[in-house]
Amino acid sequence: MKKVGIVMGSASDLPILKKSFEVLDSLGVPYEAHVYSAHRTPDEAANFAANAKANGFGVLIAAAGMAAHLAGAIAARTTLPVIGIPCKSTNLDGMDALLSTVMMPSGIPVATVAIDGGKNAALLAAEIIALGEPELDAKLVTLREKEAKAALEKDAEVSATFNK
Repeated sequence: MKKVGIVMGSASDLPILKKSFEVLDSLGVPYEAHVYSAHRTPDEAANFAANAKANGFGVLIAAAGMAAHLAGAIAARTTLPVIGIPCKSTNLDGMDALLSTVMMPSGIPVATVAIDGGKNAALLAAEIIALGEPELDAKLVTLREKEAKAALEKDAEVSATFNK
């Protein structure tokens, strides 16, 4: 199975990515995580992205806040799918990161999830990997069914309480 490469611009992004780690662990998807900044360690970030395919990765996740150039810098160096997670900051509540992540120039796509969307980034990465992994696809189907069941149980609770 291909690995998911996870890159964060700063260790302060770790709480968001812990959600990604939990999802990938629960699905049995291998991953590797690094702290590489598009601005402070651009050579390391570029080297990681340029060699990701040869190193067994199938998709990359990049999380960064503020200027949030990391996902784009990673995407510029690989043809692997890149999923960007814009991280919330104190100045603009993550809107700056969202716009920096989503507004890529034509020809260098970055799939972008919600601000602080670590869970959805991991799920999207797993769905991409699952295109060639039937067992992983089955786990994703089971997860969706479990989440649907939980939602319907909440519906039953609300209906029983408020529908008179």
